[in-house]
Amino acid sequence: MAERDDWLMVGKLVGAQGLRGELKVNPASDFPERFTKPGPRWLRARNGDQPAEIHLRSGRQLPGRSLFVVRMDGVNDRAAAEALIGHDLLVRGDDRPVLEEGEFHLLDLVGLEARLSEQGDAVGTVTDLISGGNDLLELKRPDGRTLLVPFVEAIVPEVHLDQGWLLLTPPPGLLEL
Repeated sequence: MAERDDWLMVGKLVGAQGLRGELKVNPASDFPERFTKPGPRWLRARNGDQPAEIHLRSGRQLPGRSLFVVRMDGVNDRAAAEALIGHDLLVRGDDRPVLEEGEFHLLDLVGLEARLSEQGDAVGTVTDLISGGNDLLELKRPDGRTLLVPFVEAIVPEVHLDQGWLLLTPPPGLLEL
């Protein structure tokens, strides 16, 4: 499942780093090469305009943090970097790493029903994945409330992409939050 216009958001530019145009990226991908391997990427502004191509020159992960720092062609000073804060970092929808059996792309979880059993009713629908230390699934409950669920095997032991649902085994009280 690719995002609209067949783009995949792999990160968000969240800050300038230093004076030479480096940018901090909050990743939305489990593939570090998205931020370290040189090559074409695309930026989409907050207003949702058509993505613009940019070349990633280099990148590195900040020690002990989930953030990456990247350098891009044409972004050579802090002012140019600050102008890009808030942009989404994209790759083409068909630029997906090959996965092993039983693995899946986290963005494919958006839209899945969350159930407590295979035949049970949906207790929510996955609307977003929040990365940052630990991945959290954002669920929209049938009553309109939003619930954040840790995306760990103990709470989400099964994902059935082909059937459009995932199994939740929440600890007591999690669904009442």
